[in-house]
Amino acid sequence: MLKAAFQGETGAFSEDAAISFFGDVETIPYCTFNDVFQAVLSDEVEFGVVPVENSQAGSINETYDLLLNYPVVIFGEVNMRINHFLVALPGETLESITAVHSHPQALAQCQEFIGKLNVQIFPGYNTAGSAKRIREEGIKGTAAIASRRAAEIYDLTILASNIETNINNYTKFFIISKKQAKHSKTNKTSLVLSTKNVPGALYSILGAFANRNINLTKLESRPGRERPWEYVFYVDFEGHINDDLCKDALEDIKGKTSFIKILGSYPRAKD
Repeated sequence: MLKAAFQGETGAFSEDAAISFFGDVETIPYCTFNDVFQAVLSDEVEFGVVPVENSQAGSINETYDLLLNYPVVIFGEVNMRINHFLVALPGETLESITAVHSHPQALAQCQEFIGKLNVQIFPGYNTAGSAKRIREEGIKGTAAIASRRAAEIYDLTILASNIETNINNYTKFFIISKKQAKHSKTNKTSLVLSTKNVPGALYSILGAFANRNINLTKLESRPGRERPWEYVFYVDFEGHINDDLCKDALEDIKGKTSFIKILGSYPRAKD
């Protein structure tokens, strides 16, 4: 059976993404994103699953930094609707809850609901981990924000359902691996690059895609690590690196960049 690493505890959204992508898969939890990348690199698992972007909170910078630093590639992607649930020990009610634990992003995504409760907020490293702690330590008067599956796994009561502020709350997850994905009907390519320090460098690079009618689906800058105030750009575009037009565009921009790394060509996720 395939093995896939994810960050967090059993019942985490990243584990849900792995199951959604692979179906029948053995999921293995790791403490940090870095641990997930290391597990793939050392062949402990064939695949890793990491969140890369939330439709409300934006990009997850740590994931992008690890993609830049590790010799792995993006094998696929999953877009998941994220539903949050307020869960607690059996017997608790909304009125008995005085504290809420969860991952900072989950807390932020449920801010409107939480604001109506008279509770203290405690950020944790993982949604499912917060649910697990409440069960294992028998913490009364405390709730976690987690998934429905986490509530089932840790035998917790759901006090409120779908408490996210925005119903259009989606998270994109990357499937990472040491092996390349096969060419599919709808492909997408991700890369990271830095431009030469000359006027119009980025404009010229974008033109290499526009002139070939290649659709860019993402362009985002991040601070580089070599020198202060210099940036790298993460770019997603439709197509595969082995397509003739994409090959031509990449060859064109090589002379306009000081650094470029192909992060992977992979099947585009269904909307």
